[in-house]
Amino acid sequence: MSTYIEHIVRLTDHRDRDLLELTLSKALLDLLPVNRIVIARVMREEGESRWLEVARLDAKGGGRVIDPLRVDFSSLVKLEDAPDRLRSLQLRDRVEIAWAGPDGPRINMLPLFSQLRENDQGVLELHSEGPLSDDNLLLVDNLRRIYRNMYSLLEYSDRDPMTGLLNRKSLDDAFYSAVLEDLEDAAGASLDEALPGQERRHRVPVNYWLGCANIDNFDLIAERFGRGVAEDVLERVARMLSNTFRTYDRLYRFGGDQFGVLLHCPDEALVLGAFERFRVNVEKYNFSKVGRVTVSCGFTTVLSDDSPDSCIAKTEKAVGFARRSGGNKASSYLGLVRRGFFGVPVANAQASVA
Repeated sequence: MSTYIEHIVRLTDHRDRDLLELTLSKALLDLLPVNRIVIARVMREEGESRWLEVARLDAKGGGRVIDPLRVDFSSLVKLEDAPDRLRSLQLRDRVEIAWAGPDGPRINMLPLFSQLRENDQGVLELHSEGPLSDDNLLLVDNLRRIYRNMYSLLEYSDRDPMTGLLNRKSLDDAFYSAVLEDLEDAAGASLDEALPGQERRHRVPVNYWLGCANIDNFDLIAERFGRGVAEDVLERVARMLSNTFRTYDRLYRFGGDQFGVLLHCPDEALVLGAFERFRVNVEKYNFSKVGRVTVSCGFTTVLSDDSPDSCIAKTEKAVGFARRSGGNKASSYLGLVRRGFFGVPVANAQASVA
């Protein structure tokens, strides 16, 4: 059994926010008289909210850790179908569920984040054979505070200060820690292998995609209307990107007027459809002082020999094609390859949609 201090060291030694929930769960499971830990985060898509259990660990071994990029949103439990979790969120306090008397088994549910984080919501569930003592609950509160502090610190280092989107550095972390995980190997691997320090590289599933979007004629906008107006355009386009894509897609600002999206999707046509929705949303918006603004988008699938740089280069070729075609267009790199624009067609590519 590890000591409290050892678990604090592990929590504060992270450089990857996606692993904090796992480390917190392992600490609580080790330090408390509980038989199960569940961390459920709120995911949103097209105005609907559902529960995603990002971590579920059992004291006797076993459990699972879920990458949000890989989930089927429609299969998740609706927010209202887990009323006790929802009540904990709404009350912003601990909710204790007991079903076999005052000394029997129970579940304690606590908000994972503070009330200040409106965009991040989740519940920590502690399953135990009996009541938790005041000392146990104090330990939980202390570890939650450490988790929240580390989450905020890592988020600050991962975010673009102007738009709040992820920055270019964080793409490398996600690319190598998540995208290059083989689904079959990951399912059979032990939970300890998911912790930092493990160099694991696997065959890439064909349904990971990276896309880029650039604002058409952005330099002219900045030259004509000034820096302040140009920055306002960037912020508004970033908000439309956030409102168009799913909450578990990773959204980036790579610099200047270049935005990025890393997503997991089973079909090329669906990816194209998502970028088309974003393109149309920008086109329809009336930007104050500027009026009409458009974007050009390009996307590509992630292959086993890809790096972040090679994927971005492919998306930039697709964006360049869209701009040469007049802008305000979304293009698939694979579709353009199949049409003979960029060299030899990619083997086993899906049907053309470009």
